[in-house]
Amino acid sequence: MSKNEANAQRRSNADKEELLEKDRTYMWHHMSPYNPNPLIVAEGKGSWITDIDGNRYLDGMSGLWCVNIGYGRDELAEAAYEQLKMLAYYPLTQSHVPAIELSEKVSEWLGGEYRIFYSNSGSEANEVAFKLVRQYHHHRGQSNRYKIISRYRAYHGNTMGSLAATGQSIRKVIYEPLAPGFLHVSPPYCYRCSFGKTYGHCNLECAEVFDEVINWEGEETVAAVIMEPAITGGGVIVPPPEYLPRVQEICNKYGVLLHIDEVICGFGRSGRKFGYQNFGIKPDIVTMAKGFTSAYLPLSATAVKAEIADTFMGSGTNRHFRHINTFGGNPAACALALRNLQLLEEEGLVERAGQLGMELRSKLSAIEDHPNVGDIRSFGFIAGIELVENRRTKEAAEPAKVAQVIAECKKRGLLIGKNGDSIPGFNNVLTLSPPFSTTSDDVEFIVNVIKESLGTL
Repeated sequence: MSKNEANAQRRSNADKEELLEKDRTYMWHHMSPYNPNPLIVAEGKGSWITDIDGNRYLDGMSGLWCVNIGYGRDELAEAAYEQLKMLAYYPLTQSHVPAIELSEKVSEWLGGEYRIFYSNSGSEANEVAFKLVRQYHHHRGQSNRYKIISRYRAYHGNTMGSLAATGQSIRKVIYEPLAPGFLHVSPPYCYRCSFGKTYGHCNLECAEVFDEVINWEGEETVAAVIMEPAITGGGVIVPPPEYLPRVQEICNKYGVLLHIDEVICGFGRSGRKFGYQNFGIKPDIVTMAKGFTSAYLPLSATAVKAEIADTFMGSGTNRHFRHINTFGGNPAACALALRNLQLLEEEGLVERAGQLGMELRSKLSAIEDHPNVGDIRSFGFIAGIELVENRRTKEAAEPAKVAQVIAECKKRGLLIGKNGDSIPGFNNVLTLSPPFSTTSDDVEFIVNVIKESLGTL
């Protein structure tokens, strides 16, 4: 190393230490135990990020399941920039062109006539849905319908209502009591079936339980069912193909609305525009965020079937929806989201995500026989690797082993996730959700790094 390079390195180290000290003094990090030396990310391009030391990592989680189109897309930055010059803000108590055009596009992607209510995050989008389903039933003279059924292992947000819908006790316990009226049933978790059955030798009890619970609670009190097409952050739990159609049949039987949370599964992640489209159902409500803008700006939406939204029209006491969001649907985010959807279409990235998902799952077969790999599950370009201590007993892997694999992946230039802070004793699923800019060589890299990292156990 030359003298100039050595001086530059010392300056770089001093700058980094100054930043870390400011971080320790002023920052409070999300969902993390205290970490005095966080990764400081400086740049992203495609599926890769670079820290301030110049180290490159393949982002195997698309940030938080959200940078679908990949980092560094000038087209998205330019869409926001041009809109900010023209109109930076106006509340959606009135309207603006980007919101109108985006709403039309979202309805097209959903394949029906939906009305779109904008917010900033998935949590907020779900809160909107909870309020409007209760008001909808009130309009129909059924104001006693207020209960919402969710599933254990599911995550639906961090506000007091969306957290109540969440079925992950570790996230909730120290914040309870939460919003009332939320119920939970067992998920369609074939690897650890709550009903002691195996797929192909069962009566789809995981779906039939909705019929049972609605009856036990009193159908006149149940407003909606909320579910992701596949449970993602709770451990990548993918339902059998018959599951969602049967749940919709049960909802229709009792006049219960079906609310599909597409915050993670939407916008190509599943290999279809929306995850539910893999199952041939038609939800009453669809919530979305994350990949909506590929995380370039905050934006979420609650899409509601037109015939449901129409009950809020007209005059009368309590007729309109009394909800407002200052920044929800801001013009720049809407313009950027519209360009994001156009790029997903123009570049065939939805189909590409499906292909990448099949490629990833095929290559992960190389680790299926590892003594600590209990199950591998995938849904489009999402994968979950459930680690165990014993393949026969399915005893969940100790936290130290899960942490070791994640750390070893990071050492080798790959960032992956896990189902952290969810269920006591079962935070043992490694998660992958890479950007759609990922190449076949990147997929090979991901699998090789995971294989090497598992080899350290």
